[in-house]
Amino acid sequence: MQIDVNVPGLLRDCTGGRASFTLEAETLQEALQLMLDTYPLLRVHLYTESGDVRKHVFLYYNDDNIAWLDRLDIPLKKGDKLNVLQSVSGG
Repeated sequence: MQIDVNVPGLLRDCTGGRASFTLEAETLQEALQLMLDTYPLLRVHLYTESGDVRKHVFLYYNDDNIAWLDRLDIPLKKGDKLNVLQSVSGG
């Protein structure tokens, strides 16, 4: 099943300039892994060294932050979306 992925402008240098792309996967977990395999530069920006999602990063599966999900082996269905968001702060 295809899932549409959107990334913010700050991370487009990690995706060859692409703001959005599609991935072919069976589950959300598989799609997340495929995204990192396809665009390995994203890993350092999205995950800590221990594999946790960074505090300033939000990964949304449709309308749900993946941090709120009990599991990631959710079967994908037509129209699913994965949105990568980054909090930006500064002074």
